[in-house]
Amino acid sequence: MPTSALRQLFASVNPVPHNAGPGFRVIHVQGSSMLTLIGVLIVIIGFALRVNPLLVVTVAGIATGVAGGLSPVAIVSDFGRAFTENRYVGLVWLTLPVIGLLERSGLKERAQELISRIQSATTGRVLLLYLAIRQLTASIGLTSLGGQAQMVRPLIAPMAEAAAEARFGELPDKTRYLILAHAAAVDNVGVFFGEDIFLAMGSVLLIKGFLDENGIRLTPLHIALWAIPTAIAVFIIHGARLLLLDRRLNKQFKDRKT
Repeated sequence: MPTSALRQLFASVNPVPHNAGPGFRVIHVQGSSMLTLIGVLIVIIGFALRVNPLLVVTVAGIATGVAGGLSPVAIVSDFGRAFTENRYVGLVWLTLPVIGLLERSGLKERAQELISRIQSATTGRVLLLYLAIRQLTASIGLTSLGGQAQMVRPLIAPMAEAAAEARFGELPDKTRYLILAHAAAVDNVGVFFGEDIFLAMGSVLLIKGFLDENGIRLTPLHIALWAIPTAIAVFIIHGARLLLLDRRLNKQFKDRKT
């Protein structure tokens, strides 16, 4: 948000008397801005206590609005505006019934059966291949090809588990959760650092807008080009973590290796 807009917001929320000096104005605005950070504290405490995330975020938003001097009507109005402007985020829920029907028809079992037939397949290699595909597709704007609900849960996670089970047999729950966590992380890392290479992605435009507000003039092309070395470094680093996962599993189940 531009500095002028922030000043107008603080002035409307906490009007300063006409006869007040400059010192009063500065201190008053700083106090108000610090008080609105109460929402961040609520989010941290709520997540630490593992309270329902939706409830935590809602309470944090209401507390921030109250601390900023907004009326209840204005707070509800802001919630509604934020929902309508970002309603496309909820489109992922439309895929869940389809994924559920596919899983009921045996999609998960077929994926496990397929990967178990490949002798050279390991958990780390399966996830490394998906990381490469996820980054490459995100770099050309195809971020919807993957995702936790659409790809990781029904396909990638079962395939990673099957690769481990084919080598080591039945896995304990702790190891299974470790593999699931790595599968989810691969999707997040791949899309997060891959999408910045695509010029028309919202993240690139967000970076450009932030830099423009701070007097740094860059074109989206420059931002995308400098995202390439970062994406390559991330692929190498996270790829090494996946290979270390294979090594960890081999060491853990060396007596059960087939």
